[in-house]
Order: sequence, then C-alpha cells, then structure tokens
Amino acid sequence: MNTGEGVSAQEIDYESLPANAPLWTQLIAGAFAGIMEHAVMFPIDALKTRIQSANGGSNAPTGLLSQISKISTAEGSMALWKGVQSVILGAGPAHAVYFATYEFAKSQLIDPQDYSTHQPLKTAISGICATIAADALMNPFDTIKQRMQLNTSSTMNNVARQIYEREGIMAFFYSYPTTIAMNIPFATFNFVIYESSVKYFNPSNDYNPLIHCLCGGISGATCAAITTPLDCIKTVLQVRGSESVSLPIFKQADTFSKATRAILKVHGWNGFWRGLKPRVIANMPATAISWTAYECAKHFFLTNGKIA
Repeated sequence: MNTGEGVSAQEIDYESLPANAPLWTQLIAGAFAGIMEHAVMFPIDALKTRIQSANGGSNAPTGLLSQISKISTAEGSMALWKGVQSVILGAGPAHAVYFATYEFAKSQLIDPQDYSTHQPLKTAISGICATIAADALMNPFDTIKQRMQLNTSSTMNNVARQIYEREGIMAFFYSYPTTIAMNIPFATFNFVIYESSVKYFNPSNDYNPLIHCLCGGISGATCAAITTPLDCIKTVLQVRGSESVSLPIFKQADTFSKATRAILKVHGWNGFWRGLKPRVIANMPATAISWTAYECAKHFFLTNGKIA
C-alpha cells in the first residue's frame, strides 16, 4: 500500500482518518462525499418525492419508467433536476459536519489501537452524533428541495421566501424531529453495516474503491428499505404547504402524529411504503457513491502527504 511521504503504514486506517488529521481534511472529504451522493441520484429522489406526496386517484403515479417518461414529456427533461441547487448547497456543509462529527466521535470513543477491531456499538453512537448535527443544518435545504421537486416553475429563492412568508421560520424545521427519528436508525445501520461489511470483504484494510462501493451499496439499500415509512411521513411534513398538495388533511399535517394519521386515512397501511422502490434505487448507489467518494478523498490526503 502506498502510504505517501510522512505517513507510516501503521497510522493509516481507511475506516477512519488518523487522530492527527486536521479538521479541514475531514470537512473537505465529507463535503465531497455529500455533493457526489445527492447530485448523481437526484432525479430518482425527485421521483420518490412525487410518489410519496401524490394524493392518489387516476393520476397517481404507477411505475418508475412510466412516471419518468410522463414527467419528461409534460415538463421537460430537466424537470426532475429542479431543486438540485438547494440540496447541493446544503449537502456540502451538512456532510462535512456529518463525517467530521463521526470521525471526532470515533476518536473519543475508540482507542486508536482498536480501530482495526470490530466496534459496532461505538461506531453506531458515532453515527448517531453525526446525523443529529448534520440534519440540523440540512433540514431547511431539504424542505426547499422537496417543494421545488413538486413546483418546478419556482426558483430556490422564491420557494424559500414563500415558505417563510406563508408558514413562518418553523416550517423549515417541521420535519426535523421525524428526520432525526428516521436518520438515527439509518445512520446507525449505515455505519455498522458498512464498517462490518468492509472488515468482512477487506480484512487487510487496504484502500479498495470496489469494496467501498459494494459495502456502501449494501448499507444504503438496507437502510433505505427499513426507514421508508418514516421517510413518507417526513415528505408529508415538508410538502404540506406546497400548491400541489390539495387535500386539507395533508395541508394541516404539521406534526408527526397528524402526518401519520393522514397517510393512514388516505392511503392505508400501504401508504407508508409509497416510494420504496425509488428510495432503495436512489439510496443504494447514493450511499455507495458517498462512501467511495469519502474514502477516495481520505486516500488522496493520505497518499499525497496532506496529513503528516
């Protein structure tokens, strides 16, 4: 393994940056991972939002391919990219905080000599700390993104202003408790599944992009599937003020319990699994991209002597 000048082989662990790694390297690596993750799979995420927010009826979404074709024909090929600027603007800083918090928490909980051992509980706790910090920063941008995915004629500034003027500042954070409730198990399983699978497929702990990609995909698909019901509730909370939401029961759903009851009343229990397929399809490669990009950034800093 090429460790680069000033970095010994013993110091390198691609499950975590070295303890002496400066904060800026963690922030850059995390930001790079976040932007890559959200930008590449954004159209599938936009399709998931439309499926979850649809009121039902004859015009309700049916299949992925038919919906992509319908949206592209009716609204143009760029319709599913509306809102990408908001998520990129938020994803960079949020993922920088996400991975930096994760690395910091791991450094506090796990002895550097034990990094090569399996530490699922401490890894999970580190992931929980990371998602609580990052989601506080990302939630307003995610709310704007969801609205833009439904109202493709509005700009990011117009959507943000409309939310603030019509619903107040708290509208940007209505979904934060639900986001936390969803992302804590997502982050817990994400880090544990990813690191466990990496240790299984790559016991030598060498830098291997294919292994990182494979393990990220396994983690992303699993986490996306088990947290879909909470994601449906989050979507209802974030798009409730959108002009495309017509049913009063959804417009009035400003709490977790109200959103849950609205989904159950209108769609039944199956309503909590709306958007499962595009969510898994989006998160599997997105998480793979995120982990691969993060490991790639760490590898760059380590092998180019950026971390002494």
